[in-house]
This record gives sequence, structure tokens and C-alpha cells, in this order.
Amino acid sequence: MNPVVQRFLPVVISIAIIIVVAILRDYSKTLAAITATLPVNLPLALWIVATGPNATPEDTVKFSQTLLLGIFSTVLYVVAVWLAMRAGWTLFAAIGAGYVAWAVALGAILFLQRAIGGA
Repeated sequence: MNPVVQRFLPVVISIAIIIVVAILRDYSKTLAAITATLPVNLPLALWIVATGPNATPEDTVKFSQTLLLGIFSTVLYVVAVWLAMRAGWTLFAAIGAGYVAWAVALGAILFLQRAIGGA
């Protein structure tokens, strides 16, 4: 695949999803939320890793494992935002709390991974 297309395809798809979410929110908040959480970047990232120069199946396996670790911190981001919004926080404060939860969770995961001898 053309390297330029590989770099810009994720951006174009992300913009398209933002537009779809903006349209869907007027019709169904549930569909908008589901669309916002579609695993679009994951397959694109896997594709880029798998088709890179000198890529091996082991590279894709290791990358997939790291994606799995990253999902936990992303889930905690969503939980933190949800709890903050339920508590009446402003949107920006809730997003900030979400990023703090994400960073702390990711840091803890990476620390534990190294502490137990993971890659």
C-alpha cells in the first residue's frame, strides 16, 4: 500500500466517524455512542504493523498484546468521565479526570508488566 495512503487513511476515517457521530446524536444517543467506540483505529494500526517493512507475525502478536494492555486504561478513562459527569462536573473537568485515570492506569499496567518480567 502507498505510504501516503497508510498515513492519511486513519485520519480520514476518524474524521468520517466524528461526522457520523455528530449526525447520529440527533437521532439516537445509543447509536452515536456505539459509533464513537467502533474499533476503527485498532485494525488500521494492526494493518500498518503487519504490512510494514520486515514485519513478522511475532511483531503483530506483540503489538496485539500491547493493544490489549491499553484497552484497560481506556475503559478506566470512560468510567472516570462517566462518574465525573454523574457527580455534576463540567465536561472539561470530567475529560481531565478521565485522562488522569487513563495515565495512572497505563502507568500502573506498564510498571506491573516490567515488575513481573514482561516485555
